[in-house]
Amino acid sequence: MAVSPKLYVNKPKKAQLKQHQQQQAASPTPAPPSMESSSMAGGAAPPPQPPKESFIRRYKYLWPMLLAVNFSIGAYLFMRTKKKDVGTEEGEILDVPGASVSTAAAIAVNEKEKEVTTTPILQSVVVREPIPENQQRELFKWILEEKRRVKPKDQEEKKRIDEEKAILKHFIRAKSIPVL
Repeated sequence: MAVSPKLYVNKPKKAQLKQHQQQQAASPTPAPPSMESSSMAGGAAPPPQPPKESFIRRYKYLWPMLLAVNFSIGAYLFMRTKKKDVGTEEGEILDVPGASVSTAAAIAVNEKEKEVTTTPILQSVVVREPIPENQQRELFKWILEEKRRVKPKDQEEKKRIDEEKAILKHFIRAKSIPVL
């Protein structure tokens, strides 16, 4: 008597197959159907549990929402840092009380007259004491050392750095340093 292969809805594990084969080997005579149903009703064999789904499949509706939230947070952080950089690069007017009033007045005049007029913004120039020549020479020497440490990426950058170093050497060797 040959045993025909059984078709399963869910593929059983190897351990379950071995256990089932051992049970069949232990009891070669099949039990009548009425006996099987009575033994199941008694609770001897629990019904097979459905296989556990993987974590990703279990929460498959959560992943798109998680990705959208991460993308929006990343975009927010990217734009927040961009706004800070844009304001400083374009050269916006700093918060000077006199400057904001004069620019507002200039805009109002431009709208009324429909002419393009510019009002110069006067800022006080701070006059500083001149730096002594020996300190300037020390500063030039320090700059020259820093230029020597720089590693150029291409020939053009190397030429530019060499020219800057030549100018610095000229200033260091000069008897008097020109005042700017």
